Amino acid sequence: MKLNVSKLIQMDLKTKQQNCHDSDTLDKFSKDTSLPVIALIGMPNSGKTTLFNSLTGSNFKTSNYPGATVEYSIGRLIEKYNFKAQVMDSPGIISLNPSSPDEDVTIDGLFNHPKIGLPDVVIVSCDCTQLSRQLFLVKQVIDTGFKTIVALTMNDLLDKKGLEVSADKLSRILNTPVIKINSKKREGITELIKKAEELFYDDSVLDYKQTIHKLGTPTEEDVAKLYDYTEETERKVIQSVKQIDIDEINKKSFHSLSRTPDKNSLKLDKVFLHPIWGIIIFIISMGIIFTSIFWIAQPMMDIIDTAFSAFSGFVSDILPANTWYNDLITKGIINGFGSVMIFVPQILILFILLGLLEDTGYLARAAMLIDKPLTKFGLNGRSFIPMLSGYACAIPAMMAARTISNRRERYLTIMVIPLMSCSARLPVYALMLAFIVPPSKPWIAGIGLGALYLFSLISGAVTAGIISKFKKTEEKSTFMLELPPYRTPVFRHIFKNTYYKVLVYVKQAGPIIILFSLLLWALTYFPNVEPVLPDSKTQGLSAEQIDRLVESERLNTSYAATIGKNVFEPVLKPLGWDWRIGVSLISAFAAREIFVSAMAITFNITENEDDSDNFQRSILSSMREAKTPDGTKPLFTTASTIALIIYFMFAMQCLSTVAVARKETGSWKIPLMQIGLYTVMAYVLAFITYRGLNLLGVQ
Repeated sequence: MKLNVSKLIQMDLKTKQQNCHDSDTLDKFSKDTSLPVIALIGMPNSGKTTLFNSLTGSNFKTSNYPGATVEYSIGRLIEKYNFKAQVMDSPGIISLNPSSPDEDVTIDGLFNHPKIGLPDVVIVSCDCTQLSRQLFLVKQVIDTGFKTIVALTMNDLLDKKGLEVSADKLSRILNTPVIKINSKKREGITELIKKAEELFYDDSVLDYKQTIHKLGTPTEEDVAKLYDYTEETERKVIQSVKQIDIDEINKKSFHSLSRTPDKNSLKLDKVFLHPIWGIIIFIISMGIIFTSIFWIAQPMMDIIDTAFSAFSGFVSDILPANTWYNDLITKGIINGFGSVMIFVPQILILFILLGLLEDTGYLARAAMLIDKPLTKFGLNGRSFIPMLSGYACAIPAMMAARTISNRRERYLTIMVIPLMSCSARLPVYALMLAFIVPPSKPWIAGIGLGALYLFSLISGAVTAGIISKFKKTEEKSTFMLELPPYRTPVFRHIFKNTYYKVLVYVKQAGPIIILFSLLLWALTYFPNVEPVLPDSKTQGLSAEQIDRLVESERLNTSYAATIGKNVFEPVLKPLGWDWRIGVSLISAFAAREIFVSAMAITFNITENEDDSDNFQRSILSSMREAKTPDGTKPLFTTASTIALIIYFMFAMQCLSTVAVARKETGSWKIPLMQIGLYTVMAYVLAFITYRGLNLLGVQ
């Protein structure tokens, strides 16, 4: 097989990335420099991550390389192996010659890890069903001088073809230990660790680490020679269980028998990659994911919401009533933490489903099907699932973008995810559509809601296309991936990885979300801590209604209201809005759905919120009666309400999303761009909508 250097370098880097824990938790592993370090490397889909999980169990943490968003994991060997050592796992690589900044960071981490340094032993996972291609990386690692062990994976798939690989022959040819393993059944793992221990204590090579060196960039001739070597090696070590003449078969087929595609995979691909049935199955699969995130997670989210509300009420009853610290603890801290935890079910379901799709091999097929249309907008096939997930919530959607190996396309996907109409926008859309659509024609509202969701996908794709035109990069954007054979998923690994992804969200995004929630609480609570209402306003009202009026008065005289009146109202006036809408927009930064309850407070809605129908009717009635500051015109008109819908479609009204974008990109650059760009877009488009409708006579 001949492969030129440019094609080799352009091959896509597909990794089964795990979550990214903070460096403090990682340090408990890496600071113990007395333990030997075993580095795991291998090509994508070679079984490396499964092997890592088998070696470390749950005793591992993950983090980013300093100054990069590329992730690596490190953990300690399970005690039963009787060898105290650390194991480091990095994203899969095609070769030791990087073709992207992310690959460059990964390979630099192998040769000069900022915390660990050079590994003592390197284990290379090698898929024996594609032996000659996998041996390319193996030979490079051996040539660098590392103490190397080859872990042969996917032996069961090779057995189904009536073939087997001779580990002894391959070991003699490579002059390095070769061990057959099955990580799912934990076969060969003990032998692998014993061999690693032997190599670690082997002092036959003095100053071992001084001999390790990086390889130079190979020429096309070098690559061809290396592949000739690996193909010849494959022919020597793979043999048929039925004693078939391998050389004779190779002469007839012109390629190695071990790379013959899995027959079951070929049969399934005829369906899953079919131009018609494949698309239908793809749409159904994505619909299941979307529906699961949107609907299946909802009962769990309701339970979490109810639990935090009950806990907040319990604490409020214990603490002295009508005090600032009561409000701070219950509404600032407890509700702030509740706003973090309420997204956990969505993240949990998303990553379990993505893990299942990836482990079975379908995720690569889904990416292929949708790749072509997305390339028109500067994205690739892997961008579709995060964008689709954004319809449920931008937070798990941004985390799902980790599967995109190309850094530019990953950041571009994260950039446009907030434009997807998430479920938090639904209460706002429902209220606004209920205002402008006659109650007797609910089907119009249904069509309008569907149009909003479709338009958000189109606007996200167009925005990505525009940004990609301006944001040029030398990083090559290709979508070439290996289609792995269909496999049975390893559920314990999926659940374990999902657990860590949820944990990293809570630990890293949570504090930022709570901090912003506290800041927003302070702006809406101070300085009028104890507003006094005249008896004429409270006469005949229940205690609950009086509390809502007090809360409304406090909000209307708060710092947020002052900012709204003095800063936002002059800006919002051209859109037909006043300071009350501005205050509600400020409140919505904690979460978009808060906009509705904030509207109820600013417009003095005192009806019982437990009766949702009465509550919505009261808000709609107040919206119809509300006047502009001069009292001459209705505040809410068809034009101003549609403009408000357009604003919510584009504005970055979610601090939780900002926090996660900061964590996923490693800097404030993209989150600040999202806030600035989308706020300006939202304002300009809302202004055009409002003025355009007025010119057309729509009031």
